[in-house]
Amino acid sequence: MESTLFNAHFRSSNQRHLNMKVIYLFVVICLTVVVYTDEDYYKRLGVSREASTREIRQAFKKLALKMHPDKNPNDEEAHDRFLKINRAYEVLKDEDLRKKYDKYGEKGLEDNHEGGRYESWNFYRYDFGIYDDDHEIITLDRGDFDAAVNSGELWFVNFYFPRCSHCHDLAPTWREFAKEMDGVIRIGAVNCGDNRMLCRANGINSYPSLYIYKAGMNPEKYFGDRTKKSLQDFAMQFVKSKVTELWAGNFVEAVEKAFSSRIGWLITFCAESGDCLGSETRLKLAGMLEGLVNVGWMDCSMQAQLCDSFDVTSSTTAYFPPGATLKDGVLFLNTLDRMEIYTEVMQRLPDLEELTKETFKEKLAHHRWLLRFTFGEKESSTHEYKSLTSLKRQHTGMLMFVGRIDCQSESDLCNSLYIHHPSIAVFKGTGVNHFEIHHGKNILYNIVAFAKDSASAHVVTLGPETFPNKEKEPWLVDFFAPWCPPCRALLPELRKASKHLFGKLKFGTLDCTIHTELCSMYNIQAYPTTVIFNQSSIHEYEGHHSADGILEFIEDLVNPSVVTFKPETFDELVKNRKLGESWLVDFYAPWCGPCQALLPEWKRMARLLSGIINVGSVDCQKYQSLCQRESVRAYPEIRFYLPKSKNGDDYHSYNGWHRDANSLKAWALGTLPRASVDLTPADFNKKVLNGDDHWVIDFYAPWCGPCQNFAPEFELLARSVKGRVKAGKVDCQAYPQTCQGAGIKAYPTVKMYPHLGEKKTSAEGEYINSREATVIANLLNMRLKQISPQLQDQSKLKDEL
Repeated sequence: MESTLFNAHFRSSNQRHLNMKVIYLFVVICLTVVVYTDEDYYKRLGVSREASTREIRQAFKKLALKMHPDKNPNDEEAHDRFLKINRAYEVLKDEDLRKKYDKYGEKGLEDNHEGGRYESWNFYRYDFGIYDDDHEIITLDRGDFDAAVNSGELWFVNFYFPRCSHCHDLAPTWREFAKEMDGVIRIGAVNCGDNRMLCRANGINSYPSLYIYKAGMNPEKYFGDRTKKSLQDFAMQFVKSKVTELWAGNFVEAVEKAFSSRIGWLITFCAESGDCLGSETRLKLAGMLEGLVNVGWMDCSMQAQLCDSFDVTSSTTAYFPPGATLKDGVLFLNTLDRMEIYTEVMQRLPDLEELTKETFKEKLAHHRWLLRFTFGEKESSTHEYKSLTSLKRQHTGMLMFVGRIDCQSESDLCNSLYIHHPSIAVFKGTGVNHFEIHHGKNILYNIVAFAKDSASAHVVTLGPETFPNKEKEPWLVDFFAPWCPPCRALLPELRKASKHLFGKLKFGTLDCTIHTELCSMYNIQAYPTTVIFNQSSIHEYEGHHSADGILEFIEDLVNPSVVTFKPETFDELVKNRKLGESWLVDFYAPWCGPCQALLPEWKRMARLLSGIINVGSVDCQKYQSLCQRESVRAYPEIRFYLPKSKNGDDYHSYNGWHRDANSLKAWALGTLPRASVDLTPADFNKKVLNGDDHWVIDFYAPWCGPCQNFAPEFELLARSVKGRVKAGKVDCQAYPQTCQGAGIKAYPTVKMYPHLGEKKTSAEGEYINSREATVIANLLNMRLKQISPQLQDQSKLKDEL
């Protein structure tokens, strides 16, 4: 039913606004351009277009140490050359700027002028990228932080700032600590100089800040001494793996129970002679092998007979694989090194379950599977993949089997799925065609996060046979290339959106490096390009790489917020607008980078102003004569055509620096005559406390920044409740006694003063804990519904008397 309503909305929308008999809906989210100049930023730094942030940072540091003007004092061109590579780095390190550059080139960066300043050579040598060369420490940024800390693994993250001396003092200890904990927990680092928004979102306000993260628990900050031992003691508190003491009373039962689940035992025998593994090493191994092998120890001075049965005469460690007996199949390990023991045990763990063409369909029909597609690689070189067998419930929270398909022996099966290189894929448990291929980092925590995310989402990998063709249900298809960073950044956002729109819109991805003919058929020239197919309709969109942007776009298709003008409709609706009507109009050109960046903000602003101000747009490439007639000389040109007066051409042009939805909304509302009124103490007492109207009041102070930000939102509220509730403002700097009497302790404070018949309204009013116009309006309407029966009862009683 929802799908039918979705289609009906599309049809009615097209009939109203497009007046076209047959329209093909072709929605494009295009975030990468494919044409570059000789001064390409990637070439300047010597990195590929798919380079990670870490690789970009490493490449820039290498160039900075060589090309810095401090190192080339006699070279007059050194400054200009360094500015070029610095500009390239400033753009490519920033996810949003990189997206703009990838799509529009330098034209898309006209609103940004970073890179004109740089640091000294000493900064790049000693302060820049502190942990980039440490393999045990994973440098996290905005693109992979959430996936990492929500993967289910235990993370200890160091938030640092390059210029912080305490951060540099900690660095050697953090490196030693990372080596000591390698394999037990994940050690991460976040450069808050490069990731300010990420650090701010996580409440980081001092450096270094050290936090423990694990899915299902709140982050916990470390306040102790910054020594390796103190850090290790703190981290080990969160390693909840179990080390079992084995003795004659529990040995047989514990071993048989584990063997029945195909889990082996790593046992340390502690005798009077020789060295046995310490308790901390045992616990670390338990963490490293969690879900794969049980870890235990035995005190041979107390369990002499049991130790004798294994011919143990001195301290040793042994691995008992499932099915091992007292004498056969046991692996004795002649080392105390934790990593050597881990490697030996992992080598002897069974490979992932292997699926074949004969078992493939049956296995995937009713259960979720995480499958690794290999091409003859030896599993011994990738032991970490064996850890995926613990995925069944441990990390994903749902039943998921893990297996492997060898594409050398099952080439027909792999070819049918268009898998031509080593890959990881999640099969959704609803058949062989419902799967999604992993395109992120080939690291365990990233794979685990993908498995967890994909299993609960509704995105599938498409091929020619499964590509939507005249489907009744609407489809969103993402045309992408795996090497494209913005493409990879979009994939988790598609998964989020697919959960919100389940049952209304289907989601699929198509790899254009494999399906070149299909992508050419739809004239795909840049990646990612996201297209919505809905039987026969046409619409084009440019949006952010976010689930919210996709959801807003879908909502806008169903209920368009911006009117697309033709010359005749512009004259009818804007030039000859009705009395009291106002219009915000964006004059743009499709090729203009800043225009494309404005587009999603313009639609978002239109939704915020819905019912208050009309919003439209004019394509000046398509309607050049109209724009020339209106003297439009630059793009984008934003004009506010005021409520009609004698001069229908009255408008204000926007000259502000910020073009986000909230800034544009504030400007537009500030241009209109106010809907709220200023109240003096006498007005407040007479009209609010003793009047016959309902009131909502904004108590503010002129010097208060949040009050200034809230002012346009309050104006929006005033207009939305006009006729039902009056809106007033009280200046608490000018009238402190009035605000004190109303119990005001912070600015801005919003209160409702309902008219309750003959009952006098208290000066305290009713506090409203929100600064969003729509939320406040909903609360006011709910309160009015509650009051209405009371007023009716009072009126009825008065009539009876």
